[in-house]
Amino acid sequence: MAAGEAEAQGVGRLIRPATAADDDAIWALLEPVIRAGETLAVPRDMDRASALALWLAPERTTRLLVEDGVVLGIFYVRVNQHGGGAHVANAGYVTAPAATGRGVARAMCAASFDLARALGYRAIQFNFVIATNERAVALWRAMGFATVGRLPGVFDHPRHGLVDAFVMHRWL
Repeated sequence: MAAGEAEAQGVGRLIRPATAADDDAIWALLEPVIRAGETLAVPRDMDRASALALWLAPERTTRLLVEDGVVLGIFYVRVNQHGGGAHVANAGYVTAPAATGRGVARAMCAASFDLARALGYRAIQFNFVIATNERAVALWRAMGFATVGRLPGVFDHPRHGLVDAFVMHRWL
């Protein structure tokens, strides 16, 4: 299998590239997370076409985690900064709400390390991890990320108001 198309942790799981045939499944995954407005820095009223264009943009290498034919997660790897910063990747992940707690995000994160290495990156940096997303923050720390910065009050959370975001970094 090519980079980023490896078996994910768990029986019947596969990490694979997204295809046009996946658009409905991707939107079904993204829409509730976008509408909740708690973890992604995108407009809560973002439409399907805009969401698909963002997540499947040519500058992103996007993969799906599929289990028994059902899309449970989506992630991308892209350059964080160009020029002198081009050796550092950025990545983003969304897990289906129904799959929370099943190791989907952990499997996608591990696969993103392999994909980033295969694409020539030497580190991954998350620029905007919402501090109230405690499960994600704990997972990223468990996966070896260090919090290297705290951005005070930069995210307007629908329930908590203005909350902090973290900048997190990990060498590959």
